[in-house]
Amino acid sequence: MQIPHRHNWNIKPEAAIALQKAMVHEVIYDRPLDLSAVKLVAGVDVSVKNDGRRDMSQAAVVVLSYPDLQIIETVRASMPTPFPYIPGLLSFREGPVLEEAFAKLQHEPDVFIFDGMGRAHPRRMGIATHMGLWLQKPTIGCGKTLFVGTYVEPPNERAGYADLVHKGEVIGVILRTRPAVKPVYISPGHLIDLPSSIELVMRCTTKYRLPEPIRAAHNAAGIFSE
Repeated sequence: MQIPHRHNWNIKPEAAIALQKAMVHEVIYDRPLDLSAVKLVAGVDVSVKNDGRRDMSQAAVVVLSYPDLQIIETVRASMPTPFPYIPGLLSFREGPVLEEAFAKLQHEPDVFIFDGMGRAHPRRMGIATHMGLWLQKPTIGCGKTLFVGTYVEPPNERAGYADLVHKGEVIGVILRTRPAVKPVYISPGHLIDLPSSIELVMRCTTKYRLPEPIRAAHNAAGIFSE
């Protein structure tokens, strides 16, 4: 899969923040997605492991058929972790290795679900949003822990959700994929709206808390070669 190399990843944190503020004006987060046209959904995750000398990052992109959710392709890429852990700048830590993984794809997904945030970010530029601008495909953020925003507790039922609000703006939802389990935090990345994001995540969720594309990507990213 060919994607444009939009900018240099090797920049200072101050420049990274400035770049986020500039790029956010390009984001489209209110476009409904025709789910009947979706045939392939990808899960995206990055794991970091210290090999005794340095941190190594490994990205995994797993492509599943939709709606039956069968794995049809798994790609990985790894490299020394290029950027420090700084809250709000995750895409500069994970973007370079993700770029390498995306380039290996033989199938072109219709939608990408990221283990991370989309608009649920202080500058509305989480990993799903940032990489969505590179991919120019619909992207969704599916985070496991709260990063920014406030909410009321969602209903304790499958597909129960509540708005995630930051500075007076709805930036996503807190979504319960199963009753009596911890919810996830869903936000649109790029080229998709929030209702479509919620619906697709729920359609990709079976008996586990996390949607199947994220589960598959998480498992694949955690398998480091010796």
